[in-house]
Amino acid sequence: MRQLFSLILLIFTIFSSAQKEFHVFPIDGSQIKGSPNGDGSINNPWDLQTALSQSSKRVNGGDIIWLHKGIYNGNYQSAINSTVNEKYITVSAYKDHEVIINGNVANKESYVLQISGDRVIFKNFEITYLGDFSRKKSDKNFKAVTGINHVEGVDCKFQNLVVHNIPGSGIGSWKATGGTIIEDCIIYNNGYQGDRGHGVGIYVQNESEKTRQIHNNIIFNNYYKGVEIWSASSGTNREFVKNVSFIDNVVFNNGSPSGKHWANLIVASGDANGVNVAKNIKVKDNVFYHNTDFNDFKNFGYGNSITLGYTSNALVENISILGNIIIGRNNALNLMHIKSAELRNNIVYSGYVHFDKSSLNALETKNIISNNNTFYTRKGYGFRILKHTDYNLSMWQNTFNIDKDSDWKQLKHFEIQPVLKIQKLSSSPHEFNVTLLEKNGNDVTSDFSNYKIKKGSSFKIYDLENRNVVVKSGELSENNKIILPMSLKAFEKPLHNTVATKSERNFGVYRIVFEDNTKKQNIFKRLFGWLF
Repeated sequence: MRQLFSLILLIFTIFSSAQKEFHVFPIDGSQIKGSPNGDGSINNPWDLQTALSQSSKRVNGGDIIWLHKGIYNGNYQSAINSTVNEKYITVSAYKDHEVIINGNVANKESYVLQISGDRVIFKNFEITYLGDFSRKKSDKNFKAVTGINHVEGVDCKFQNLVVHNIPGSGIGSWKATGGTIIEDCIIYNNGYQGDRGHGVGIYVQNESEKTRQIHNNIIFNNYYKGVEIWSASSGTNREFVKNVSFIDNVVFNNGSPSGKHWANLIVASGDANGVNVAKNIKVKDNVFYHNTDFNDFKNFGYGNSITLGYTSNALVENISILGNIIIGRNNALNLMHIKSAELRNNIVYSGYVHFDKSSLNALETKNIISNNNTFYTRKGYGFRILKHTDYNLSMWQNTFNIDKDSDWKQLKHFEIQPVLKIQKLSSSPHEFNVTLLEKNGNDVTSDFSNYKIKKGSSFKIYDLENRNVVVKSGELSENNKIILPMSLKAFEKPLHNTVATKSERNFGVYRIVFEDNTKKQNIFKRLFGWLF
């Protein structure tokens, strides 16, 4: 009897802790409609706001909320919260359904999706504005909006989302959201025009000791900067621009829709009191690019790809710039207000490498460590401390005892392997981001031998600047190589914008989607093998 009771208790425990699945449909769905009176079943589904309002008694860690195909019109608040350590609630598009959350509705909310709640994964859907709306601050009907406004909730994940055409910033993930991961997302064409371009791809802060991770995202053509690891606040007497890992991202042409190149990445703080300084930030293995004519050896104009520091009152600390490709105009690498930093194994193409005089003390006291970099600049005296001195590489090495194993060349001698990066999506292992730079715009061959893709797998290639169109398809050959087309002209411009331009023919970012054909063949043989 005791053994039977133990068995019943075990079965009850297994079933009570089993993953639960819930279903959501648009309220104006063509067949099945979501409803606040639903129970979340496939036959009686919730609408989106009802699903995102569930208590942890109903939806908790390990459960999945499936979003079914359609356009979800509205501004939504997510309060779902996992109370189970190391278990997440997942909110995802169902299978390969196309799910679009459209924030262009008549209300006063300043977000499309606002989030507060711990341990929630949002993945595989789109956040955008559809139809007609203003992108000029001076218009009477203008409304500034953030795509994803992550105000509270730790250890959340944003995976494989597409955030675009928001009249404001794409993602804001603020100081009380420690441990959050943003990865595999495409964030582009966000922002609006005021006195200058406004709206960044990602604005991120962090007051937690947990490291914030921003990995393998494609961020481009936003009206203002690409990514701000930053706070404009002063006098808060708190530290919340710290502990961020920024790795394997591709960030390019930000500012293009406003007609001016802005920083692809800034790591800084505007705290005049010097308390809330940016610190413990790792920037590793990224590609930063502004439209560049590699036959123009003057390379004038503002085209910043990385800026460190904003004010001498808040010198950045313990910043690592490692293994990046940094391409831009006159000030591609802007090392302005630094207390301590490390720069290694970077390739830099810039008119000058800029430092502010406020960084001079860090150079003299060996708190800026720099080595094994390759610098391409317009002139031989390519290291400039503003309003102080220009240095050639030899003077630079001897004065500050850094960059002993670094190399310097003039812009006209710039050379680089055309395959800059092949990066598998962690959230979808059969998909890859591929970043290419070929100075003359010639097609590029990419080798996938190291990625264990089955021979004969089919593939589709998308140019992420025109992401809904297949530019090439085929099957992976025996040599595992694929030729990718450069010099593509088709371009998805920001809605209601005539200023933005596509990348130069020398640069391209692609998504390649593979599919294992042997699975299809095996299913076919099982079903129809008797025919052969």
